[in-house]
Amino acid sequence: MRGPIKPVCGDNDPCEEPAAGVVLRFSRGGVVVARVTTGRAGGYRVKLRPGRYGVTTRKRRPGMDLTPSVIRVPKGRMARVDFHLDTGIQ
Repeated sequence: MRGPIKPVCGDNDPCEEPAAGVVLRFSRGGVVVARVTTGRAGGYRVKLRPGRYGVTTRKRRPGMDLTPSVIRVPKGRMARVDFHLDTGIQ
């Protein structure tokens, strides 16, 4: 997801939307080991070995942070990780 998508959000107005077309880079030991682009609904799928990975996006202006920035892939099972891209709108 990405948001906020507007400066002021009301009770019935969504403040976030799917983060479509975002390139997520997964790195280990300072080396990018996988890249994936999110789909229209913001979803993605990537196959990684168990362990810890840093996750980044393309360079964006200050205030546009991706969280979490570090993930852990468990051994022997799939894991779901939801990311949030701060748009920097205040």
